[in-house]
Amino acid sequence: QVQLVESGGGLVQAGGSLRLSCAASGASGRTFRNHALGWFRQAPGKEREFVAAVNWGGDRTVLADSAKGRFAISRDNAKNTVSLEMNSLKPEDTAVYYCAADRGYDGIDPRRYQYWGQGTQVTVSS
Repeated sequence: QVQLVESGGGLVQAGGSLRLSCAASGASGRTFRNHALGWFRQAPGKEREFVAAVNWGGDRTVLADSAKGRFAISRDNAKNTVSLEMNSLKPEDTAVYYCAADRGYDGIDPRRYQYWGQGTQVTVSS
């Protein structure tokens, strides 16, 4: 069992930056390292969409087209955390951002991730 808690959301002006973090608990370090981690977001009235993912080893990342060149995902297996660095934020980035984990899947389909955090709100003002 893995519990995920996101932090770092908030209100920022367009062009600004935020760093989201997700801490995993309830799992040993070995368990955390066996899980791929992803970030998703959901805006009001829209479906949850993929933002970024990193494999268990941290050496392979995937970014949504909307995130390329602006966002970066990284993980620290020693601290059981995964981060999402977001730069050049736009109003359309406004959403609740969720952290997700799965032992066997590191792709873009949210339905295949087993564990989810409660989300953190990111609001980008124009």
